[in-house]
Amino acid sequence: MSRFYELNFTMDEAEDGTHSWLVTAPAFPEVTTFGDTQPEAALEGLKAIEEAIAARMADGESIPLPLEETKGVGRYVELSVLVFLKCGLYMICKAKDVSRAELARRLGWHREQVDRLFRLDHKSQMDQIEAAFKALEVPLDVGFQLPVAA
Repeated sequence: MSRFYELNFTMDEAEDGTHSWLVTAPAFPEVTTFGDTQPEAALEGLKAIEEAIAARMADGESIPLPLEETKGVGRYVELSVLVFLKCGLYMICKAKDVSRAELARRLGWHREQVDRLFRLDHKSQMDQIEAAFKALEVPLDVGFQLPVAA
């Protein structure tokens, strides 16, 4: 599974002749933001998607899956690995009907320690994320590709 979400950009011209970029995200109807340049708009779009994910997690709502693949056309933003793993942890708990209290019990942790695993603004440690996936009996597979030598 990728970590990419699609963004749509529309130029928005003001009466004084200045323009900015309106950004929306097809997977998240609640996302609408702006940027003066396309790179700034993309960054604002990523922040808005992360805020939408955090709000959905807080409300117990589903999170749309990232794209299976990018089609080469369009604009995409990529979640950080940590945000991606926290989203995955949330979605797995939801799918397995495992509450945060139950996850805390399985891990032998205090509830606040588990709650931090679901806060996107908290820099959880990788060993904590790994322990949570293990407690849910879900293998965590991390990979990368080495660059080809020239």
